[in-house]
Formats: sequence, C-alpha cells, structure tokens
Amino acid sequence: MDRRRVVITGLGCITALSESVDELFRALCEGRSGVSTIESFDAGLYPVHFGGEIKNFDVTKYIDRRDAKRMDRFSEFAVAAAIQAMKDSGLDLSREDPYRIGSIVGTGIGGIKEIEDQHVRLIEKGPSKVSPFCVPRLMSNAASGNIAIQFGLRGPSFSVSSACASGNHTIGEAFWNIASERSEAVVTGGSEAALTPIGLGSFCAARSLSTRNDNPTAASRPFDRDRDGFVLAEGAGILILEEYEHARKRGAKIYAELLGYAATGDGYHITAPLPDGAGAAMAMKLALADAKINPEDIDYINAHGTSTQLNDIAESTAIKAVFGEYAYKVPISSTKSCLGHMLGATAAVELIVAIKTINNSLIPPTINLDHQDERCDLKMDYVPWKAREAKVDIALSNSFGFGGHNACLVVRRA
Repeated sequence: MDRRRVVITGLGCITALSESVDELFRALCEGRSGVSTIESFDAGLYPVHFGGEIKNFDVTKYIDRRDAKRMDRFSEFAVAAAIQAMKDSGLDLSREDPYRIGSIVGTGIGGIKEIEDQHVRLIEKGPSKVSPFCVPRLMSNAASGNIAIQFGLRGPSFSVSSACASGNHTIGEAFWNIASERSEAVVTGGSEAALTPIGLGSFCAARSLSTRNDNPTAASRPFDRDRDGFVLAEGAGILILEEYEHARKRGAKIYAELLGYAATGDGYHITAPLPDGAGAAMAMKLALADAKINPEDIDYINAHGTSTQLNDIAESTAIKAVFGEYAYKVPISSTKSCLGHMLGATAAVELIVAIKTINNSLIPPTINLDHQDERCDLKMDYVPWKAREAKVDIALSNSFGFGGHNACLVVRRA
C-alpha cells in the first residue's frame, strides 16, 4: 500500500548548550560540553554533583507567567521548543483545519518536580494545601496537551512514555499518523526535566551515573574504555512533521524527509539491554526496510551512545550485526558526550542533530573519546573529538530505553 511522504519543516530545542537549534549544532560541532555543576538544588550530599542542567531558563520569553504557573518544568521546555519550531515552520494555523494537526509529544518521566514539590507541601502543611494543579502539571501527557492548547490544535493529541526511547517512538507515531492520512501535520518530539533531587538520587542509587565530580565536562564519554556511567540532563526537542504535498504547496522550507521508523522490545531486563544487541539490531533492520533502503545507503549514524558499560557494547554489536563490514566505514557519533542524557527528550534532540548534519554536511564529534574501548571494536569510526566534513544524504538515529524499548528513525536529505 502506498503511503504519503512525510517531511520536517520546523525545528525547536531547549538544551543545556543552547535554546537555538543553529547555536546548538554549532556548539556540538565545536566540541563544547553543556555539562556543569548543579545549581538548582544542593547536590553536595549526592555522589554526583553535576548534570546537563539548563541555567537561567526564562519561560516568560515564550508564554505568559500565569500560563506557566500551570506547568511543570518539562511542559515549559516542550511548549518553548514548540513555539520555536512552529515559528520556524511558517505554518499559518489560521488557514489550517485544526482537526488535521496533532500534538504528539513524549517524556520518560514527566512532572517529577511537581511530585516532589507537592509531597513536601503534603508533609509540611497537610492535604488541604496540595495544589489543585498538581495532576495537570505532573501527568506525562501535559506537554502534548499544553502544546495543543497553545496553538488551538484539535488533531490527535497524546503522549508516549518509553523511557529513553520516548522521543523516537513519539516521532514515529506522528510519522505514521501523517503517512496514513489521519493528519496533515503534527507537532512532535520529547521533553524531560528529571534533574531534580529525587531524579538524581534515583539514578545515583541505581549506579547509572558517572561520578567524575572533579571534571564534569569529561564525564560523558561514549565508547571510551574509561566510561563510568551516563550524565543526567534535561531539555526538549520539538519538530514539525508535515505531509510533503501540503508543505510543498504552501512553499515551506523542508529540512529533510522522514523515510522510515521501526520499534522492537528486548523482553530481557528492566534496565540492561540484551548483551548481543539483538533487539536494537532488529529495530535498525526494520527501520531500513521501512525506508526501503540498504545498510550501505546510510551515511551517518547518530548513536544512542549513553556512556554506560552495557549500552555502548550492545549498540556497537548491534550495528555490526546490521551493517556487516560496512560498520567499519559508516561514521557514528554520540552527541550525549556533549549534552548528557535527556531521557525522554534525547531522541528528539538527536534527530534534530541528524537533520542538521545532513543540511550542513558536517558530522558532530563524540568528545571525550580518548581511548576507544576494544569491546566496542577499535575498527569502528566514532568520530572522536573533531567534527568532520562529509556529504550525508541519509542518516539513522538510534534510541534505546530502560524496559528494553528500541526505536530507530531514518531521515533523508530533502
């Protein structure tokens, strides 16, 4: 069955490096790190004192303070990035059927800060002092709902929550929604603001995080033999997906075409990936098949690359299983080395990076890769330290999450 073509016409982001997509990509290619000491709360008693924290974020640059008070930080990030993306797309909503434009935005955790804040109120002041806005702020669908309200969108509006794969799953759902004629456009992506006392404490307890307190900018080091965990970060990435003819007829700027999407599950462990990367490999294979391309057509892979022992090995093994000898020729990089891991937002930001890589013919590096881990294979090209000029027509973006969730997207030059 033929399906409609889906393109990307708008991009927006809120990250520890920048609130501008162009500046974000520039910073990544310059090898700058957004990782720093946590300032929003006292992390002195934690084994980890740093993260990809967004400093001095002012939501009132985007929306009225009164509206912001009804949102958790993760929703604020999402709405701000969506306003950027909508403006970038040039989509005139006054000329569109609101029932044909959706809002599908993912998150791994949702409004965790709101839960923390209201629990303190409950303990200190009693149940009568819990905010009536508690549930509307904390629910994982708050980001997609607030974006729909912001723009008056009445098409499909929901959230996907699949840990670190949330962004790719969400974008994939938006892709299918447009390809199957249910929508003309969808505001989509992911948002997360879990760099909070409970968020940090939970990941510390799970021993998932790097503890390089003496050198935070060197803490996220995907595929390096001395990696000791990921760096918890926050942020949002939002894209405007649109049916190709719809975008072409209105003269939209088209960044790229979304060619394929696939998702699988490991069915193995709640936090660890399959050691042989079989679930991730199948997701990549199915995404390539959905895009109707061969492995050798991929010019760049934006890796999940978390900087954890198990993930980096499993992903490298999965890439070799899918690409064979070509795995030693295709450039692979992890932008988590600069940004840290934004959980439910990270895949959306990384797809934006993959699109900018195509548009700029410049591959961002994996920083902090001083000694490549032989278990990830010394022959694989992880683009260490320096950005590389290269013609990239088709890119693959990987995302794998706790719970064994795997989701991959294929994007092509427009």
